[in-house]
Amino acid sequence: MKVSQTKVDRRKFLTGVAVAGATAATVTTAKSAPTTADGGRLPAALPPSAHQIAIETGSVTDSSEKSRGRPGSDYMLDVIKSLKFDYVYSNPASSFRGLHESLINYGNNSAPEFITCMHEESATAMCHGHFKATGKPQMMLCHGTVGLMHATMAIYNAWCDRVPIMVIGGNDADAAKRPPGVPTYHSAQDIGVLVRDYTKWDDTPVSHQHFGQSFVRAYKAMMTPPYGPVLISLDAGIQDSPIDDPKLFIPKYTAPSSSQADVGALREAAKLLVNAEHPVIVVDRMARDQQGVDNLVTLAELIQVPVVDQGGRMNMPNAHYLNQSQGGQQLIRNADVILGLECSDFWNTVNQWIDNGENHGHGLQENRIKPTAKLMTISGVDLLTKSNFQDFQRYQPVDIAMAGDSQTSLPALIEAVKAAIPAKKKDAFEKRGEAMKDAWKKDRERLRQQAAVAWDASPISTARLSAETYAAIKDQDWSLVQGGNIRVWAARMFNNDKHYRFLGGSGGSGLGYGLPASVGAANGNKGLGRFSVSFQGDGDMMYAPGALWTAAHHEIPLLTIMHNNRGYHQEVMHVQRLSNRRNRVANLGKNVAPIGTGIENPNIDYAALAKSMGVWSMGPITDPKELGPALKKAVEVVKSGQPALLDTVTQPR
Repeated sequence: MKVSQTKVDRRKFLTGVAVAGATAATVTTAKSAPTTADGGRLPAALPPSAHQIAIETGSVTDSSEKSRGRPGSDYMLDVIKSLKFDYVYSNPASSFRGLHESLINYGNNSAPEFITCMHEESATAMCHGHFKATGKPQMMLCHGTVGLMHATMAIYNAWCDRVPIMVIGGNDADAAKRPPGVPTYHSAQDIGVLVRDYTKWDDTPVSHQHFGQSFVRAYKAMMTPPYGPVLISLDAGIQDSPIDDPKLFIPKYTAPSSSQADVGALREAAKLLVNAEHPVIVVDRMARDQQGVDNLVTLAELIQVPVVDQGGRMNMPNAHYLNQSQGGQQLIRNADVILGLECSDFWNTVNQWIDNGENHGHGLQENRIKPTAKLMTISGVDLLTKSNFQDFQRYQPVDIAMAGDSQTSLPALIEAVKAAIPAKKKDAFEKRGEAMKDAWKKDRERLRQQAAVAWDASPISTARLSAETYAAIKDQDWSLVQGGNIRVWAARMFNNDKHYRFLGGSGGSGLGYGLPASVGAANGNKGLGRFSVSFQGDGDMMYAPGALWTAAHHEIPLLTIMHNNRGYHQEVMHVQRLSNRRNRVANLGKNVAPIGTGIENPNIDYAALAKSMGVWSMGPITDPKELGPALKKAVEVVKSGQPALLDTVTQPR
């Protein structure tokens, strides 16, 4: 929604509405509002909003506001603006009302602009998606203890996914001055303890200058790879207290250089890659931008080495013949040298865990690799590991462990590989490349055959849903901001040729990420002229459906396509698997899913849900023949600058 940027008197925040009705009534205290016997407010001659605003926001008679000078929250906003945030995503709350008011009036709700969110978890996920689409970090505001508790899952996702988010948590620190009741329930000595295990840094400023230093330091910490969320606890009293330090200044931010892996280790890695008969490169969260993608292609082409892209980001174009992700497991089994770049779980790359149904923690384990295979890793995560939450996965011994940012290290590795290539190996590289081209063509043919299975089925097959969607958007500068549980089909069928074509998953696999992250990514893509599309799981949708309202309210163009399989399908499979292994029949609900896993009876009408929040929608669609025409209409809506949702009832996967 476009908001007027007309400047208003800062200290008449909201009271201007009441002034318009002053000729009809003058309100001085809450007692002047007519009430019923039980204390409820009677209908007034003035519009209710104006009447109540006059009561609730009018200045107290003995206020010395004008003599106090500028409030501290104005300085805080100056610091925020110095780092060029585009948006602040937030659900409003009293503990940061000082900064909120400064954002609107002193800052004219511009750079950053306030994006109204229905939930703190959604606000955080929107920042998450926004960064992955644009490479620019954003800020979220949350309320004391309870607001930060709501945000924790999304903060953990960002931590696991190595995404920077500036989290500002309002707090009333001074017990002698804060209001009693709810504000005290929502305050704490140390709100940072709630998220300290999965943020890079946090602080609680006790003065205006302290805020300036801490905010810039936090920004520097989150923007040093490996990226991650940070937290500033923002005291309400410091926001409201006047600026009284004549030496107050905004600290200068200097962007830090990324850490590169040791040059000597890179040279050793290059020699192993060049001399290997069957090398493989495995990538996960490596490429942050197009330069990262281009450097990976350059490295792969130098020695015609196959690349297995695990999908944490769009690392390797899927139309490139050296992208051998479909046959990746067999390549890893046959490899004599494996290089992992920012792999979130390298143990599971070279080993296999098989659920035997006996004990969830003690499945069968199988080594995927040759005993003689040489293992190498480059990872920035080695520079940032904490002990409590297990996002670092199992420990995997390797032959060369290079601590450093993979994308930053690639140019040096490329030069080391060039220097290590003997002339006699070039023919061998070309021969390997030809074999990769042949394998890639065969994989594409198998894909076409697999996609044709159940093409006309109802509910709609996920392969057809992906194919029809790509046909509808391929002429746009599209970005798949969320792949959901059918991202494998999208990775095969969409032409992922640019870094923003696919943004990866949530990081920590916490439900409630998909919709708000898609809205945040679409908001970022909006300014870049990109077309945003999301495959949205039904269970995930119901964690945070209010994000649809944010998309409609702020006119964020996003095509949301429901993967509506009417169940938490992974849990459906878990219950069925254990029932089979225990020789028991799964106890089914009223339809077909085991009890506790189905989302049906009643079926949720996602199109009606979206419509109720102002989003154009169609569905539920069960006939695959209706997909094409519906997608065509939805694409036109999104191209016009509005969000759209299609409720498609699908096969489970």
